[in-house]
Amino acid sequence: MIIDVKAGDITRARTGAIVLGYFQGKGLTGKLAKVDAALNKTISRLVKEGQLTGKNGEVIVLHSLGVLPAGMVALMGLGKEAEITADKVRGAVGEACRALRQRRAGTVALSADVGLKAEEVAQAMAEGAIMGLYTFDRYRSTQPERSEIEKVTLYSAAGELSALKRGLAVGQTIAKAVNLTRDMVNEPSNYMRPRDMVVAAEGMALRDGLKLEVLEREDMAKLGMGALLGVAQGSEEPPKFLVLTYRGRRGRGIDLALVGKAITFDSGGISLKPSDGMGEMKGDMAGGAAVLAALDAIAQLGIKINAVAVVAATENLPSGHAYKPGDVLKAMNGKTIEVISTDAEGRLALADALSYVGSRIKPRQAVDVATLTGACVVALGKVAAAVFSSDQALADRILAAASRAGERVWQLPLFDEYKEQNKSEVADIKNTGGRGGAGAITAAQFLSEFAGEMSWAHLDIAGVNDTDKERRYYVKGATGIPVRTLVNLAYDLAK
Repeated sequence: MIIDVKAGDITRARTGAIVLGYFQGKGLTGKLAKVDAALNKTISRLVKEGQLTGKNGEVIVLHSLGVLPAGMVALMGLGKEAEITADKVRGAVGEACRALRQRRAGTVALSADVGLKAEEVAQAMAEGAIMGLYTFDRYRSTQPERSEIEKVTLYSAAGELSALKRGLAVGQTIAKAVNLTRDMVNEPSNYMRPRDMVVAAEGMALRDGLKLEVLEREDMAKLGMGALLGVAQGSEEPPKFLVLTYRGRRGRGIDLALVGKAITFDSGGISLKPSDGMGEMKGDMAGGAAVLAALDAIAQLGIKINAVAVVAATENLPSGHAYKPGDVLKAMNGKTIEVISTDAEGRLALADALSYVGSRIKPRQAVDVATLTGACVVALGKVAAAVFSSDQALADRILAAASRAGERVWQLPLFDEYKEQNKSEVADIKNTGGRGGAGAITAAQFLSEFAGEMSWAHLDIAGVNDTDKERRYYVKGATGIPVRTLVNLAYDLAK
């Protein structure tokens, strides 16, 4: 799909459809009034009858019947004018583009006149269109009948073209990174193994001029990564440890380390999961995919920081070689871990990843991303990710970055009292906090033992890494959360 910008009157655009925003409770003015007059007051009647309210996410499509150069007119609700945000625009565009694809519009013109700055609008509209029209059906032998939208054009005043182009470039880059994450997470686990994550990272390194280091099983053993290797030993698929580095400024120090959990299939190991829904565990590498794609976007945008993505990738399977409940593993930082459940494997992989980052990379800030706990879903549902941090300033940065992205994140505590649940009688720490509740918190407390003195934050994205319904710019399957939050964080750190 091509996206560009153009100065001019959108009502004269020769295109499959024009899209105009409509604010809740506001009368028809400007282009809306002009189109309403051309359509014999059809829009006015819809408003009077309560069929067009302007509620955010509402989309009504009208055929122009030849009275306008465009074949159709789509009216997208933006909510109340005083409450307009970039995310509301992003969501409305996603809904409108999907509605017009169903009607085989082919080409679409969007009015950028929605009450926000041109650069902000262009970025939001590009993201909404690209993310909202995402599909993943490469394994279907018979492709669904669908006429894709080939071109989207943003219309605005001539004086805003430069700002629109800047916003458009940023929005396209970020949205493509989100969709890259979605692709990786949606892949079946027999096509997205640890080795396939290496191939994806190699493509990023080649495209963006990044440095990629891949540690093999032998390298991990030499470093003492007993926790990660414990998880990996049940699978015949070799684990991989990826370190992808971007340097966007002078100086050797690393400003931001993004650390991702990448369990490319999680059966639960000996602590086997129920068969219902186990296929969804192909997505247990969503954190790893997100940090790779975020770094890809950071590099393409040329953000002036030095950053690294570190990914611990393995399968978690039961076998005669698999680690077992009751085993004791030794992590890279020397701490011993009593295994209570082999289905609490992600934190074991991250234990060694965080130990590596803290001792070898020593970043100014570190953020790990993981589909870590079902307890997070119990606490926050499918609406928000949880953030935990040893550094309140970093937590505040992440919350602000998420707010700008429209990705909901809620902070949960790391009170010392929760550490009691992780105490072991046979090792330094247990890998689960037991039945005392607060499972998302005790998992984060476990990770804090391996983050050391770093300024560190943990994002638990269980629950928001995928969705079972289309809404706004999300489609069924992987969401790509929190790529946009991480890119916003990078921009903030570069200031």
